[in-house]
Amino acid sequence: MKDTIITEVEVIKLNLPYKEPFVISLGVIERASNVVVKVHTNSELTGIGECAPFVTIVGETQETVFELSKQVAKLLKGKDPFAIEERLSEIDRAVAGNYTMKSAFDMALYDLLAKKAQLPLYKLLGGSNNREIYTDMTISIGSPQKVARDALAFQKAGFPAIKVKLGTNTKDDVARIKAIREAVGDDYHIRIDANQGWDTVTAINTLQALAKYNIEHCEEPIPKWNTRELVKVRENSPIPIMADESVFDHHDAFKLASMGACDYFNIKFSKSGGIFNALKINAVAASAGIKCQVGCMSESRFALTALMHFVLANKNIVHYDMDSSLMLAEDPVTGGIQYQGKGKWILPDAIGIGAGFDEGFLSSMKSITI
Repeated sequence: MKDTIITEVEVIKLNLPYKEPFVISLGVIERASNVVVKVHTNSELTGIGECAPFVTIVGETQETVFELSKQVAKLLKGKDPFAIEERLSEIDRAVAGNYTMKSAFDMALYDLLAKKAQLPLYKLLGGSNNREIYTDMTISIGSPQKVARDALAFQKAGFPAIKVKLGTNTKDDVARIKAIREAVGDDYHIRIDANQGWDTVTAINTLQALAKYNIEHCEEPIPKWNTRELVKVRENSPIPIMADESVFDHHDAFKLASMGACDYFNIKFSKSGGIFNALKINAVAASAGIKCQVGCMSESRFALTALMHFVLANKNIVHYDMDSSLMLAEDPVTGGIQYQGKGKWILPDAIGIGAGFDEGFLSSMKSITI
């Protein structure tokens, strides 16, 4: 029986418009500019991965991912796709950083391994499909009136929680949350995300001013590099702090945990480099008594399906921010997780990641085969 090797790699640009522009403290997002990779083998197995670069967070764009993916594809050809740690180590040595690009290849390799094992990915990772998973829904920065309307609409749609983008100034950010709380009542779950938009003083003042509004947690209040000050923010905040942009990989997780800088980690494949490192981040978190959230950039339902497998294999993940595909105007994904309404995702049992893309849709996108 011949050994399985990688024979070619397809790299495809995936452009999907948002239903409406999405505004955060780092800028405006009007479309998902993602990249899909398909790793083909001589055994007729194909692994698929997707990544969602966002330049102000990861420093990568669709163009940089597309170009570097060509280099990685050449590196992988002729190699064993099932030796995942070895393949990912080779990619790390060949290309520094670029975690988003790496996550697409990581995802494709795990898809291949699970298909080889004839298992759903969550089972390969040691999990079981016996948990109910509900996503929150995210509200972009807007006037108090608009964010209150959006919050009420999401509450009426049955989402169990909302995440509100902040990060401007204390007066305006407090006004937004005040309007939302008045609209949705006292008991509805509200989470906030400043996306590094505050300095230390503004963060502490704003979080203290928001204490009376029953906020579940706050993501990345200050610039990601300022971990020493993040400790100070946490010590002076009545609201639990979640690290997002400051925790890319397991090394970041270890540093933040050892400093006592946060209460939660937010794990995103496009930051971690994919599943391999995400497992390490969660292991660090669990060892330190830190719970995790999973999050997304602008991924389609395909990458969210891979994320769902990861969730089902890790009970230390307790919050789910898996709403990106619900914001997109088009859904070219076949199979995969299915939205049931009221924030609920279900994962049908299928081999591997269990999802793909409509080939007719992909044929209209720019692509290259290496």
